[in-house]
Amino acid sequence: MDLACTNCKTLLGNERNIESRRFRGHLGKAILITDVVGVKEGELLERNLTTGRHIVRDISCRGCNEVVGWTYVMADEPSEKYKLGKFILEDELLQKVEPSREKNDPTPSLSKL
Repeated sequence: MDLACTNCKTLLGNERNIESRRFRGHLGKAILITDVVGVKEGELLERNLTTGRHIVRDISCRGCNEVVGWTYVMADEPSEKYKLGKFILEDELLQKVEPSREKNDPTPSLSKL
């Protein structure tokens, strides 16, 4: 199933790219996902998260500008480096939708930033 923004239905990712469902976001449950689409990145931010200090960028839905999560840019702890280049999406801001049947999806993947 595809994952879309609950506010505007913009495609944000696909369930097959979920690496873990055992994460917490600002709003509660969140997923760690390797590939996203339909988002734009904000400025670099230093954030003290449950697992330590990280440098992140908030990611916002391109359709409605809602902040839907963040991407990991840097982690102090060696055990947290596996998150780098991956994304947190807030469960509360996602809905499952049937995959698009369109062949020419103009939205590029942002998995390799």
